[in-house]
Amino acid sequence: QVQLVESGGGLVQAGGSLRLSCAASGRTFSRYAMGWFRQAPGKEREFVAAINWSGDSTNYIDSVKGRFTISRDNAKNTMYLQMNSLNPEDTAVYYCAAAVRSYAGPYQAEYDAWGQGTQVTVSS
Repeated sequence: QVQLVESGGGLVQAGGSLRLSCAASGRTFSRYAMGWFRQAPGKEREFVAAINWSGDSTNYIDSVKGRFTISRDNAKNTMYLQMNSLNPEDTAVYYCAAAVRSYAGPYQAEYDAWGQGTQVTVSS
């Protein structure tokens, strides 16, 4: 099973940017659809974005459309989340997830492996 490690989180001021990375182990990364989820304090984990196995199909939660971009580099076994125009409501632990299928959507049950999470804090 693929193992996932997130990085790139940190503290940023409102309006700033961060790029999260999710490094995957194994040689079958390109077979997985991938997703980003986040969990804010006191809230349930929610879907943020997903990308299909080839990288040519993406979807986003409405609140991040136009600000966040999900991408992947199958040659590097890595997925990214570029986050621009961050606001305090984006503060959360961000998790990457992998689904053993060509496409995955916003439901956590679709995903088979999860990273440990990386903290993103946006100050006002």
